[in-house]
Amino acid sequence: MPIRYDQIETKIPKLPRRAINNWVKNTAFQYNKRVGEIAYIFCSDEEILRINREYLKHDYYTDIITFDYSEEDTISGDLFISLDTVKSNSQQYNTDFIEELHRVMIHGILHLCGFQDKTLKDEKAMRNRENAALLAYSSIQNSLTGK
Repeated sequence: MPIRYDQIETKIPKLPRRAINNWVKNTAFQYNKRVGEIAYIFCSDEEILRINREYLKHDYYTDIITFDYSEEDTISGDLFISLDTVKSNSQQYNTDFIEELHRVMIHGILHLCGFQDKTLKDEKAMRNRENAALLAYSSIQNSLTGK
């Protein structure tokens, strides 16, 4: 289960990697998936805009772009996350930056598990899955810290 943490034009946020790795694995398992190679690549708004333009032909900023390399029941992919957009989203939605970052991180994993958010119905289902995963993360983090 190799999960990598990389950066382009920014610093990798301080994250409890062991807890996040367990969380990703457990989330995938919940949807009958195994974790293959996952790369979280933290970047700036300008870098995510460049990627969005070059690879997806979209001309706008976003919080995450997920490149899915999954095969059968093994999820793999590159998840580019704009820390600038995550920060502005956390301010806009009045949430903690790390909580918003966790939401975006698991959002990409849910895409790799096969879930979409193009329609309002799918978007609502995605939010419900994100919320459930965030609750599960709290439980994992508490078990690792002995709380």
